[in-house]
Amino acid sequence: MKNFLLFALLFLSLTHFSAMAQTAEIFSTKSGAIQGYDPVAYFKAGKALKGQAAYKTTWKGATWYFANAENLAAFKTQPEKYAPQYGGYCAYAVSQGYTAKIDPEAWKIVKGKLYLNYNAQVQKTWEGQQTDFIQKANQNWPKIINKQ
Repeated sequence: MKNFLLFALLFLSLTHFSAMAQTAEIFSTKSGAIQGYDPVAYFKAGKALKGQAAYKTTWKGATWYFANAENLAAFKTQPEKYAPQYGGYCAYAVSQGYTAKIDPEAWKIVKGKLYLNYNAQVQKTWEGQQTDFIQKANQNWPKIINKQ
Protein backbone atom coordinates (compact mmCIF):
# COMPACT_ATOMS: atom_id res chain seq x y z
CA MET A 1 0.00 0.00 0.00
CA LYS A 2 2.85 2.36 0.86
CA ASN A 3 4.46 1.76 -2.55
CA PHE A 4 1.15 2.43 -4.28
CA LEU A 5 0.78 5.77 -2.48
CA LEU A 6 4.33 6.77 -3.39
CA PHE A 7 3.70 5.81 -7.01
CA ALA A 8 0.42 7.77 -7.08
CA LEU A 9 2.12 10.82 -5.57
CA LEU A 10 4.96 10.61 -8.09
CA PHE A 11 2.50 10.22 -10.98
CA LEU A 12 0.45 13.23 -9.89
CA SER A 13 3.61 15.32 -9.47
CA LEU A 14 4.86 14.43 -12.94
CA THR A 15 1.46 15.15 -14.46
CA HIS A 16 1.38 18.53 -12.73
CA PHE A 17 4.88 19.50 -13.89
CA SER A 18 4.33 18.36 -17.47
CA ALA A 19 1.19 20.50 -17.65
CA MET A 20 3.22 23.42 -16.33
CA ALA A 21 5.82 22.81 -19.06
CA GLN A 22 3.25 23.19 -21.82
CA THR A 23 4.64 24.97 -24.86
CA ALA A 24 3.72 28.66 -24.99
CA GLU A 25 1.84 29.58 -28.16
CA ILE A 26 4.29 32.40 -28.92
CA PHE A 27 8.05 32.06 -28.40
CA SER A 28 9.05 35.11 -26.42
CA THR A 29 12.14 36.19 -24.50
CA LYS A 30 12.71 39.12 -22.15
CA SER A 31 13.15 41.13 -25.37
CA GLY A 32 9.68 40.14 -26.57
CA ALA A 33 8.44 38.07 -29.49
CA ILE A 34 11.08 37.52 -32.20
CA GLN A 35 13.61 38.78 -29.63
CA GLY A 36 12.31 42.32 -30.13
CA TYR A 37 12.46 42.33 -33.93
CA ASP A 38 9.71 43.86 -36.05
CA PRO A 39 7.62 41.13 -37.78
CA VAL A 40 6.22 43.56 -40.35
CA ALA A 41 9.69 44.71 -41.43
CA TYR A 42 10.48 41.27 -42.86
CA PHE A 43 7.64 41.82 -45.34
CA LYS A 44 7.89 45.57 -45.98
CA ALA A 45 11.65 46.22 -45.71
CA GLY A 46 12.79 42.75 -46.75
CA LYS A 47 15.13 42.52 -43.78
CA ALA A 48 15.24 41.92 -40.05
CA LEU A 49 14.87 45.19 -38.14
CA LYS A 50 14.96 45.64 -34.40
CA GLY A 51 11.79 47.15 -33.00
CA GLN A 52 11.69 50.17 -30.70
CA ALA A 53 10.10 50.48 -27.27
CA ALA A 54 7.95 53.40 -28.48
CA TYR A 55 6.15 51.09 -30.91
CA LYS A 56 4.85 47.98 -29.21
CA THR A 57 1.70 45.97 -28.67
CA THR A 58 0.63 42.81 -26.88
CA TRP A 59 -0.83 39.95 -28.89
CA LYS A 60 -1.43 36.35 -27.76
CA GLY A 61 0.31 37.06 -24.47
CA ALA A 62 3.58 38.29 -25.99
CA THR A 63 4.98 41.78 -26.47
CA TRP A 64 5.74 42.65 -30.09
CA TYR A 65 8.03 45.54 -31.08
CA PHE A 66 8.05 47.54 -34.30
CA ALA A 67 10.48 49.83 -36.10
CA ASN A 68 7.85 52.51 -36.69
CA ALA A 69 4.20 53.50 -36.18
CA GLU A 70 3.21 52.35 -39.68
CA ASN A 71 4.41 48.79 -39.01
CA LEU A 72 2.69 48.75 -35.62
CA ALA A 73 -0.59 49.82 -37.23
CA ALA A 74 -0.25 47.17 -39.95
CA PHE A 75 0.29 44.45 -37.35
CA LYS A 76 -2.63 45.59 -35.22
CA THR A 77 -4.87 45.40 -38.30
CA GLN A 78 -3.68 41.95 -39.46
CA PRO A 79 -1.50 40.22 -36.85
CA GLU A 80 -1.97 36.75 -38.40
CA LYS A 81 -0.57 38.05 -41.70
CA TYR A 82 2.69 39.23 -40.14
CA ALA A 83 3.27 36.93 -37.18
CA PRO A 84 5.80 34.17 -37.82
CA GLN A 85 4.64 30.62 -38.32
CA TYR A 86 4.70 28.18 -35.39
CA GLY A 87 4.54 30.98 -32.85
CA GLY A 88 8.00 32.20 -33.79
CA TYR A 89 9.74 28.96 -32.85
CA CYS A 90 12.37 27.47 -35.16
CA ALA A 91 10.58 26.11 -38.24
CA TYR A 92 13.10 23.31 -38.69
CA ALA A 93 12.73 22.19 -35.07
CA VAL A 94 8.94 22.11 -35.37
CA SER A 95 9.30 19.97 -38.51
CA GLN A 96 11.28 17.52 -36.37
CA GLY A 97 8.65 17.49 -33.62
CA TYR A 98 10.11 19.85 -31.01
CA THR A 99 10.60 23.58 -30.37
CA ALA A 100 13.77 25.64 -30.34
CA LYS A 101 14.68 29.30 -30.02
CA ILE A 102 15.45 31.36 -33.11
CA ASP A 103 17.91 33.82 -34.57
CA PRO A 104 15.84 36.73 -35.94
CA GLU A 105 18.37 37.03 -38.79
CA ALA A 106 17.66 33.43 -39.95
CA TRP A 107 14.36 33.92 -41.76
CA LYS A 108 12.50 33.47 -45.02
CA ILE A 109 9.10 34.38 -46.39
CA VAL A 110 7.48 31.51 -48.30
CA LYS A 111 4.09 31.99 -49.96
CA GLY A 112 3.42 35.07 -47.84
CA LYS A 113 4.32 33.45 -44.52
CA LEU A 114 7.28 34.23 -42.27
CA TYR A 115 9.45 31.34 -41.09
CA LEU A 116 12.25 31.71 -38.55
CA ASN A 117 15.07 29.29 -37.76
CA TYR A 118 17.60 28.58 -35.03
CA ASN A 119 20.62 29.98 -36.90
CA ALA A 120 22.07 30.44 -40.41
CA GLN A 121 23.29 26.84 -40.63
CA VAL A 122 19.89 25.40 -39.70
CA GLN A 123 18.30 27.89 -42.10
CA LYS A 124 20.44 26.51 -44.93
CA THR A 125 19.40 22.94 -44.07
CA TRP A 126 15.75 24.00 -43.89
CA GLU A 127 15.92 25.78 -47.27
CA GLY A 128 17.26 22.59 -48.89
CA GLN A 129 13.92 20.85 -48.34
CA GLN A 130 11.70 23.70 -47.20
CA THR A 131 8.51 22.38 -48.83
CA ASP A 132 8.84 19.04 -47.04
CA PHE A 133 9.87 20.68 -43.76
CA ILE A 134 6.92 23.09 -43.90
CA GLN A 135 4.53 20.21 -44.52
CA LYS A 136 5.98 18.24 -41.58
CA ALA A 137 5.94 21.30 -39.32
CA ASN A 138 2.32 22.03 -40.24
CA GLN A 139 1.45 18.48 -39.15
CA ASN A 140 3.54 18.66 -35.95
CA TRP A 141 2.58 22.13 -34.72
CA PRO A 142 -0.91 21.28 -33.39
CA LYS A 143 0.53 18.31 -31.49
CA ILE A 144 3.36 20.41 -30.06
CA ILE A 145 1.21 23.34 -28.99
CA ASN A 146 -1.50 21.12 -27.49
CA LYS A 147 0.92 18.77 -25.76
CA GLN A 148 0.14 18.39 -22.09
